[in-house]
Amino acid sequence: MTGRAPRTLVVRLDSAGDVLLAGPAVRAAAAGSGRLALLCGPLGEEAGRMLPGVDEVLVHDAPWVGLDPPRVAPENLTALLRAVGERRFDRALVLTSYHQSPLPAALLLKWAGVPWVAADSEHYPGSLLDLRHARAPHAHEARAALDLAEAAGFTLPPGDPGGLRTLPPPDTTPLTGADPYVVVHPGAAVPARSWTPERAGRAVAALDRAGHRVIVTGGANEKELTAAVAGDRALDLGGRTGLGELAGVLARAGAVVVGNTGPAHLAAAVGTPVVSLFAPVVPAGRWAPYGVPHVLLGRQQAPCAGTRARACPVPGHPCLDSVTDEEVLGAVDSLLTGAAGAPPPAPDPRR
Repeated sequence: MTGRAPRTLVVRLDSAGDVLLAGPAVRAAAAGSGRLALLCGPLGEEAGRMLPGVDEVLVHDAPWVGLDPPRVAPENLTALLRAVGERRFDRALVLTSYHQSPLPAALLLKWAGVPWVAADSEHYPGSLLDLRHARAPHAHEARAALDLAEAAGFTLPPGDPGGLRTLPPPDTTPLTGADPYVVVHPGAAVPARSWTPERAGRAVAALDRAGHRVIVTGGANEKELTAAVAGDRALDLGGRTGLGELAGVLARAGAVVVGNTGPAHLAAAVGTPVVSLFAPVVPAGRWAPYGVPHVLLGRQQAPCAGTRARACPVPGHPCLDSVTDEEVLGAVDSLLTGAAGAPPPAPDPRR
């Protein structure tokens, strides 16, 4: 490292939401580096390019992560080894969710010549990790990633409170109009984590009757869903926004009603309060909206709790579909008036 500032690689594979949750750790690492690159999967690439502190994004579709992982392709692994090796990184942080192993990525980084690698790991890493860090029990995913960065010697720059952030989003007033609005985002990559379309449509109707202007958002593959949910009571933006434009739409919203999915973390990253429809298939303490005012709705003691189910295993989807219109309206009103309050932006479970 003599004669130049150290080069750092941060690895965060999986989805856009996972990459957004890595944001505080990325900013801490960037503050202590001459150059920082992010290695992510295809689903996280757009989010990675939105993170402050990232100088370069590398993309690898890893066969050990994701809901539909690719086959092991030696040519893809060879290309990754070449790309990492050519950049002569001095150190790397491998960020994972609490249930994942960092060791496949650590092996490839060592093979590519990265001399110092850090990660959380419950399993014996042999010589793959130079810093084997123990994650604090029940830590939020964003806090756990920042904990690892701090253990590796990185700190957030002065004045950075440690919440989620993106680069400034575009002005989306031409899409939304200038009048105040509430966003309902009915979809999720994992069906167990979202309302049924019928329940989402009833919530939109209730918000409209209560006097809220509602905008319904969704991806290009969710246009049929958003059209059904919006009906004639809401503006349907399904399929009309990429992640950057969606950030702009969410940034101007008074509140966002959304399940445990990437747009919930995107709303947090642009500072918008969240009504979190949180199915308890995964722990809310690890995945709830981070660092912004939010209200958690959903029956956290439902029979599906802790199952990590992708499709609801309980007839009637009671954990989310039993949430009443009154609860939704009360949560939205509390966020719009500031009655819900804001949690600390960077809670530290060690203190």
